Amino acid sequence: MEHPSFTLSALLLAGGTMGYVKKGSIPSLAAGVTFSALFGTAGYLLKQNADYGLELALGGSAFLLAAGIARGLPVGFKKPVPIILTVLGGLGSAFYAKKYNEFYPLF
Repeated sequence: MEHPSFTLSALLLAGGTMGYVKKGSIPSLAAGVTFSALFGTAGYLLKQNADYGLELALGGSAFLLAAGIARGLPVGFKKPVPIILTVLGGLGSAFYAKKYNEFYPLF
C-alpha cells in the first residue's frame, strides 16, 4: 500500500525540480519538495504500519487534486502541468479513499 505514495513522492520531486530548472520557478520547487516529503512520510508510515500514514496519503492526494483543479480552471486545462496534477491527485485520492474505506468502513 506504500508503493503509490513513494511513486508520487518521486514524481512530485522530479516535477518540482523540472519546473525550477526549466523556468526558474521557486514555487514549483517548494511545492515539489513539500509534497514529496509529505508522500515520502506517508509511505514510510504505511510501510511501518504506523498511525496516520493512510490519512496523510489521502489528505495529500486530495490537496494535490484541489491544486491541480485550481491551476487548471483558469487556463481551461490546456497546459500539461494542471492536467498531470489533477490526474495524479485524482488517482491517489481514489486509491487511498478505497483503502481507507476498507479499514474504516464508511459505506
